[in-house]
Amino acid sequence: MQPDEVLAFLKQGAAQIISDNELRKKLALDRPLRVKLGVDPTSSDIHLGHTVIFRKLRQFQDLGHQAVLIIGDFTGMIGDPSGRSATRPQLTHKEVLANAATYREQAFKILDPARTETVCNGDWFRTMSFEDVIRLNSRVTLQQMLQREDFRARIDNQEPIRAHEIQYPIMQGWDSVMVKADVELGGTDQLFNILVGREFQKEEGLPQQVAFLLPILEGLDGSRKMSKSLGNFVAINESASDMFGKLMSISDELMARYYPLLIGKAPPAGAHPLDAKKQLAFEIVQTYHSTAIARQTLDQWDTRFSKRDLEHADLPMFSTTAPGKLDAVSLVSLVYREAFNVQKSRSEASRLIKQGSVELDGVKIRDPKAAISLEPGQILRLDKKHAVRIA
Repeated sequence: MQPDEVLAFLKQGAAQIISDNELRKKLALDRPLRVKLGVDPTSSDIHLGHTVIFRKLRQFQDLGHQAVLIIGDFTGMIGDPSGRSATRPQLTHKEVLANAATYREQAFKILDPARTETVCNGDWFRTMSFEDVIRLNSRVTLQQMLQREDFRARIDNQEPIRAHEIQYPIMQGWDSVMVKADVELGGTDQLFNILVGREFQKEEGLPQQVAFLLPILEGLDGSRKMSKSLGNFVAINESASDMFGKLMSISDELMARYYPLLIGKAPPAGAHPLDAKKQLAFEIVQTYHSTAIARQTLDQWDTRFSKRDLEHADLPMFSTTAPGKLDAVSLVSLVYREAFNVQKSRSEASRLIKQGSVELDGVKIRDPKAAISLEPGQILRLDKKHAVRIA
């Protein structure tokens, strides 16, 4: 492939590149590019939102370039303030390292280990003296830091900005100097941080990295960024049945967005939305588990929902400590929340009941105010995709 062809291929799915011309020139160099991705192990799981960037990094690898995966054992103790309306809870170094232990294993479900250089940014920050930190801080101004949209919003809302949070873009920028990055990948919320890295590289007499930004994946709720803290995520190491079930619960609109970002293709033309959603869930389970497990999970889902044979299906168990009977609306909201980690308002639960979606042992519950008493062994169906067996 010629540089222009490679550029056109890599640009697929990109949100912004600074700049196309710089990347074209770097691709024409007679050497593998060093493509940087920094990850902060603030939790133990990589979710599908992270994979949008990991998949792009794998594309660079498949073209012969070198991935530089930075495990942010020091930046992780701060937590990236990008897009945050409040200070993140601080983690200890021990907690960050415990999370990092699972990150490499999960990352290599996507990345090629042979073309991945993995480093921790503690390798250089740990050796810095306080004088080094002062000199590094002197390279940026407070006005620059406060230009960030998230910081400005906090000031406008009279929310605190902690001094350590201002260090984050400085540290991320210095990472780019230390690994001599040619390209840095990140979500669109990373633009400020990546530009700091470009400036540091320029001051150090290094070629400036290309900022390669990718869209941010919405979570299962279809509105907010996919995040473990928001509970709207699909982790790549969770069970195949949970992964499949969560993906079958998304809206048709969100499904159309997930296709290109998560599997690099458009939804099948003319397919029924339910069939298209099954195909999406199948391919994602296949990617992070196996073809055999994906087929088994699809068959299981068809048994549970398409064929309506719930009696013989492997359903999640549900038990409640709520005393006595519950009204139907409260029960439906409770089961969604506790069994599936899905938030349903009382009005949404009431609508499901009125339209006949909710069944107890095959009998439809039509009255949102009906008092329901549960018995072990009963099957409660909430909708076409969610059902539980009462424990």
